[in-house]
Amino acid sequence: MARIEPFRALRYDPRRVELGNVIAPPYDVVAREERGQLYDRDPHNAVRLELTRHVEDEAETDYSEIREILEEWQASGVLVRDEAPALYVLRQTFEAPGGGGTLCREGFFTALSLEEYAKRIVRPHERTLAGPKADRLRVMRATRANLSPVFMLYEDREDALASILAQALEAAGAVEAEDGSGVVHRLAPLTDRDAIGRVQGFLAERPLVIADGHHRYETALAYRDERRAEAGEAGAAPYDATLVYLANAFSPGSLLLPIHRVIRKVGAPTEEAWNRKLPGWSSKTVPLESLASVRECLDTQLAPLADRPAFAADDGSGALRIFWRDEKLDDRLMVRILEDQVMGEVFGLDPAAIREGAVSFPKSAERAASEVREGEGTVALYLNPLQPEDVFRVTAAGEVMPQKSTFFAPKIPTGLVFRAEEPR
Repeated sequence: MARIEPFRALRYDPRRVELGNVIAPPYDVVAREERGQLYDRDPHNAVRLELTRHVEDEAETDYSEIREILEEWQASGVLVRDEAPALYVLRQTFEAPGGGGTLCREGFFTALSLEEYAKRIVRPHERTLAGPKADRLRVMRATRANLSPVFMLYEDREDALASILAQALEAAGAVEAEDGSGVVHRLAPLTDRDAIGRVQGFLAERPLVIADGHHRYETALAYRDERRAEAGEAGAAPYDATLVYLANAFSPGSLLLPIHRVIRKVGAPTEEAWNRKLPGWSSKTVPLESLASVRECLDTQLAPLADRPAFAADDGSGALRIFWRDEKLDDRLMVRILEDQVMGEVFGLDPAAIREGAVSFPKSAERAASEVREGEGTVALYLNPLQPEDVFRVTAAGEVMPQKSTFFAPKIPTGLVFRAEEPR
């Protein structure tokens, strides 16, 4: 089903730059104040290819300066195009949240033939917004390059590709870099034709699910259509594919974390209101010794309830209230139940209010707890993480999840590989 091809990447020359200083987080997670920090970290930091230094400059730019930077870095030898087409295998070594030990996730960069969602080869799990796609389309028009990969998942329950990826990572030519969050990235080209053919054959029988980068993928589709219209024909051209990073959703290092919710303006319910508005739910109150004990409490009290409807509520009063129903979740998603029965029935928030900012979506329990205690919200709602089966089941049915359902960690940095159209 999925068609992948090796490509000749543009990569930083490690003799010219310190790789850890030039890679950057994906553009859509770079905070306003981080832009200047990344710009100043190194004059060749990849953020310069993705974002203006100041947010307010985005509306007016056509990003033509990025094309000039790309050409300048290639002319000076900072960026070098590899001689042979390759898949680029990436191992990310990182510490699991909450002291869960060291984990490794292995995947690879490749060029993926673009397919419409209707074909069910590439499957989205969330909806997108028009604004970010228009901005990224300007970047693609200016650079004729894929600067950030789309992060996708494939299903390999037996880890059949693991040995191929591991062998590539131990071969000559690998480079390493540690990013600002402590993740160590080891990157190696895979050029062996037989090994590439085995990877291609394995994925040809499987669909792919977008984990991160829906806007990037849909922008690539729009850009392809523009270029085809200009050329007056469809065919095998560089714009018919895009840069993706593929990882096995079922390997131990593929971490799906929950995205919690913080109610921002509606007041905390009384005990009577909780009981009245959540009929059929059981609950218990667990004291919190400190802010630092929130995660421990979730691990011991909420995690054992992962197979049933369950969540925890924290109003900053020094205790967690754990809610659950004595029934199996089966094919239901707790994020949907939370949106309907809790945010809707208890707090009176409809989907429009949620989209318009009545709820924030912290990516850690600690951040959610801090928002409540710092007055940025009234109640934090904590969730257990989804499982890979949930993601594949929902997307196979042609459905999308509620916004901010999953957080795939760690992120894939920009700057390890670029895919640019080759000169004719």
